[in-house]
Amino acid sequence: MREQGDMTIYYVNSATGANTNAGTSEDAPFASFSAVESLKLQPGDSVLLAAGSVFNDQLDLKYSGTVDAPITIGSYGIGDAPVIHSPNDGIHSLYASNIVIENITISDTSGAAIYAGYVSNWTVRNVEVDHTGLSKSGSITFRTGSNITIENSTINDVNGDGIWIEKINGVTLLNNTVTNAHGTAADAVQLNDSKNIVISGNTFDQTGAVTPKGVLTLVRPVDAVIEGNTIIGGGFGISAQAGTNVAIHDNDISGYGGYSWSYAIGLGDQGDTRNYDISGNYIHDGVWGVSVSAAGTTTYVREGIDIYGNLFDDLTQAALKVDRPASGSFHDNFIASDVTPFSISPSIIAAGTFPVSDNTTIEEGGVTLAGADSLAATDASISLVSDTGLTSHDGLKLSADKTASDKAGAQHGDPVGENGVSDGTLLLRHFGQAAFEKHGPALGNGDHGVTIEAADLVGPENGSGIFHQEIAAQPFHHSQADAPIVSILQDGMLH
Repeated sequence: MREQGDMTIYYVNSATGANTNAGTSEDAPFASFSAVESLKLQPGDSVLLAAGSVFNDQLDLKYSGTVDAPITIGSYGIGDAPVIHSPNDGIHSLYASNIVIENITISDTSGAAIYAGYVSNWTVRNVEVDHTGLSKSGSITFRTGSNITIENSTINDVNGDGIWIEKINGVTLLNNTVTNAHGTAADAVQLNDSKNIVISGNTFDQTGAVTPKGVLTLVRPVDAVIEGNTIIGGGFGISAQAGTNVAIHDNDISGYGGYSWSYAIGLGDQGDTRNYDISGNYIHDGVWGVSVSAAGTTTYVREGIDIYGNLFDDLTQAALKVDRPASGSFHDNFIASDVTPFSISPSIIAAGTFPVSDNTTIEEGGVTLAGADSLAATDASISLVSDTGLTSHDGLKLSADKTASDKAGAQHGDPVGENGVSDGTLLLRHFGQAAFEKHGPALGNGDHGVTIEAADLVGPENGSGIFHQEIAAQPFHHSQADAPIVSILQDGMLH
């Protein structure tokens, strides 16, 4: 008889297993989930699915682990991750807590990839979800519970929301990629009535979704931090309605549109809004920037909204919209000269409850470096120092056969980068004492230089290469950078 506290590993192989096996060794694995579901799993047990296996049924989890000894669903062997297909949900659970799901693929399910209700302490990591919700919308869904973590996972081409979380205390979304959640009511991620939320380091991209609603939606969040994410496409970027103590900072939000009201960050509807810190975001290529608004003539409280240190560029409407009673401030932001700084209702301006101050307008124009066609490899050096206006070198190109990372490095932090077009054009912007990359946030204080090898400029026999040096590591935003310098490296010598 099994002693309490013993931990057992069960193996399941759809190709070589048999449900008459003991299932406790790789040499005698189970064949299907029905054998697993007949067990009473204990804390610390693991169910490992063989690499390359395909399972065409739903896995029901009925038993709980403990905080120190969770039940784990994972994989073993070498090869492709095991795949769960299902005419229902991929993994389904009610009331089972302390569960880890890792290193598997769930695809082509009629329902959700993972559905769990009334649970606590679940971790989903290194899971790939693809093409789920074929008959009933769903991907990864958690309803009612606490301490849910989803990390390092990929969700793509699903019907309905990529991640749906409702009434959860303790939500952590880290370093995930969610792309193309389809449907008129679909967002890449939606969280309702949840608190103690961290959403960090993710990429949420709805540019390829069919009729999506938006990208990231939070309804009535409490104590939430949304930081360092890349958010692209959809009808809006981040909708954070009716929240309390919400920080939205250091995100790159772009490509949203399709509606006259589309915004990068929206708040002020569906309930009272209190204590928002919106800072260090790069908001570009969309409609409105930050929108404090609501449908109808609601009487919600909107207070403590602090918007500062953001960069607004390439917007068709204002960087800030406030058309419902609200208190807050809009200060120390950087706004491109072709973007309207703000649109605030006259009554709010008269009341003085939402002051606008100390924002920097980014003037178009400035100095342009020589184009590649006029820059010979014999030119000793090119340097750029400018204290006014926008400085660009749109004509300085790198060859198109290099990757974006070869051309510009990461989106965040480099002062030189692609300008978003396919020809490899680079664009550097220097706004007064602050330096920004066209598709990346602000740099910190310090000396910033960019070095380009002369032989790597586009020409008859040239490839491409570029790197960035920052003499002193500095904070990510609220920058006042020294003048950037672009130089040519020729024959091993920096000129």
